[in-house]
Amino acid sequence: MKDPESRTIFAGVDGRTDTELPEWYQQRRAGIEPVTFAEAVRDLPQAVETTVAYQNPYTDEWVETERFNALVEPGRARTQARDGDAETDPLFHVPTNSYSVINPVDVYGPLEEVLREETIDGAPLGDVMFGEMRCYRGGGEVHMDIMFDGLEVRLPGRSDPITMGVTSGYDFFGEHAVYVEGFAQDGYCSNTMRSLTDKEVIKHVGDVGNFRTWWEEILAQVELVADDLFEFIRDAQDIELDFSELPFTVTEFYSLLGFPDYLAERAASDAEANSVSPFEIDMWTLHSGATYALTHFFQGKEGASLDGYVRTANDILFNPEGTIERVERAYEEQLEADGDDGSQAPLAGERALASIERVRNDLQEKVDQFEEREDALRERFQAALS
Repeated sequence: MKDPESRTIFAGVDGRTDTELPEWYQQRRAGIEPVTFAEAVRDLPQAVETTVAYQNPYTDEWVETERFNALVEPGRARTQARDGDAETDPLFHVPTNSYSVINPVDVYGPLEEVLREETIDGAPLGDVMFGEMRCYRGGGEVHMDIMFDGLEVRLPGRSDPITMGVTSGYDFFGEHAVYVEGFAQDGYCSNTMRSLTDKEVIKHVGDVGNFRTWWEEILAQVELVADDLFEFIRDAQDIELDFSELPFTVTEFYSLLGFPDYLAERAASDAEANSVSPFEIDMWTLHSGATYALTHFFQGKEGASLDGYVRTANDILFNPEGTIERVERAYEEQLEADGDDGSQAPLAGERALASIERVRNDLQEKVDQFEEREDALRERFQAALS
């Protein structure tokens, strides 16, 4: 992903906690001194409304309009007024008057209250929380990873856990006021697993609702995912694709799923390196290859440009049957496109599709386990929200 303009590491909800970063996380961020979450939130830029005017081209007079209000960062506006010239422009955005300003304390202040009260293994979540905040576009766009030490999945043979949490963010530019979704980071390889729950989004228009209740429901969902994630991974490790029997390579597998070439190559390289055989690779390892490529080599920005690839990567783990069907459709479309060019390969194409179909049929019994587990997880989501 594109490097943020600034990055802040935090540990503990406020100054009353004595939280240290987990060793696996600290090793990857050596030399960065963490602050508390409350301090980090209050250091984020804010936005206030101010009047907008337009210049009449015939009189050169400035005329105020009530149809729009400018969003400015108040501290930067004061600096500009005092010094006459500020390094950073205080203006974020000029929306219509239907725009609702939501500042970071509005969203994350209620989260602080929930974290002080909710517990894991007897300890308040605020005592075990840690993560980072990333700022873009002059601080008008912020993304953060919030994790909880101890809310985790441990895989056999690995010393570092997969730690659960949420990724959240907001912007002042009219796209989304705030979003949040389930998230995890694999301490073994620093891969990030996003969209582990449905993304919840609040727009800049209308009533923003009760953020405290919002956070309580979201954290309940994350705990449910943590309970099931190990089982999903274990089942995915039992589903292997034998690429010696398939008409495409590992790199082509990712390309058929829609990954651009540079990501497909990185994903395939990681999957092959972490599999006992470069030809027989299980779905968990294929998923891990995709998240490796997206975490460390994605060249776009956080947000919508990343979300589609994340959903595709998650399907490898949570929806293996859908993944294989998608690959099959893409391969069939590729064969049809080649046929339109006048090539003579219909028989070879039929054999190739038949080999994919055999793989899909062989996996059907194991795939049924996923559908049952996913249905049960959805039911528990609904129960947690009711």
